[in-house]
Amino acid sequence: MLPTKALPAGHPDIPTKRIGVLLINLGTPDATDFWSIRRYLREFLSDPRVIEVNPLIWQPILNLIILTLRPSIAGKAYREVWDRETDESPLRRYTREQANGLGAHLAELGHDLVVDWAMRYGNPSIAEKIEAMRVRGCQRILLYALYPQYSATTTATAYDKAFAALAKMRWQPAIRTTPAYPDEPTYIEALAGSVRAHLQGLDWEPDVLLASFHGLPKRYFDAGDPYHCHCAQTARLLTEALNWPTERVQLAFQSRFGREEWLRPYMQDLVRSLPDKGTKRVAVISPGFVSDCVETLEEVAIGLRGNFLEAGGEKFTYIPCLNASQAGLSVLEAVVLRELSGWLPVSA
Repeated sequence: MLPTKALPAGHPDIPTKRIGVLLINLGTPDATDFWSIRRYLREFLSDPRVIEVNPLIWQPILNLIILTLRPSIAGKAYREVWDRETDESPLRRYTREQANGLGAHLAELGHDLVVDWAMRYGNPSIAEKIEAMRVRGCQRILLYALYPQYSATTTATAYDKAFAALAKMRWQPAIRTTPAYPDEPTYIEALAGSVRAHLQGLDWEPDVLLASFHGLPKRYFDAGDPYHCHCAQTARLLTEALNWPTERVQLAFQSRFGREEWLRPYMQDLVRSLPDKGTKRVAVISPGFVSDCVETLEEVAIGLRGNFLEAGGEKFTYIPCLNASQAGLSVLEAVVLRELSGWLPVSA
């Protein structure tokens, strides 16, 4: 706080000026029951950045069909990977651990920062955490959407939500947004290091490494979304960092939804076709996910494994996301310190 004698009588307390870093991830339901999943899906699938369909057409489909059927299916998937010890989704747990770990490490380096986390959909909300930072004296905030590859459906909507919260504030903090970082050297090396470490623990060598990224409707790409290019760039740089031949790393897209065409190749189709081509041993990594979640743990590590083995594959392994590992925290630290340049004291 500022010394009270420096303020006129009756003036409210003014917190010490601080800098905040807000990590923003996609979102998670609060529980695995039908209504918790339904609330989460309703918010997520009502976002016009995610579903670019006329609301007059989409909302009846969403409310009458999808939100009647999908919560039960999604709830089963979440129950497969739910953290029983902490009673939360893996995404929530890892995002919290990333914020705590990053804050502690930056403090060790001498940076007095407020590091927190929020979800674009669900809890804790972005608006809630920005207000909490303001109360703690953060007059400058770095928003860090946790997506290495940019898409309007992820990065843009996270920042949209933050800007909507700021629009309601009388005294706004200064804001910076973190750009995508598909070619960040620390990130690429962390991915390559995770591949090397994981494979060292196996008694077999994979024929191919599949880089599985979340899918996106092709028309979004045609409209100018750079996501596909960013994914291809990351996969190429990972291959180079591993010093592997290009054919040993294959890029594909998972989590297709609906009937329209999405970015290809589709991961499920690819893994089913590999055994017939003589590829019997596969490793999968999900470079687009900073934290493990239902899409990586249930859809890939469980579902994709089943698809591959049923098609005649022999060996399958999933390489976990960076999560709150030392390598993962190093990536977050490198990006944060770069984006805070000019805000942090030079001597810190």
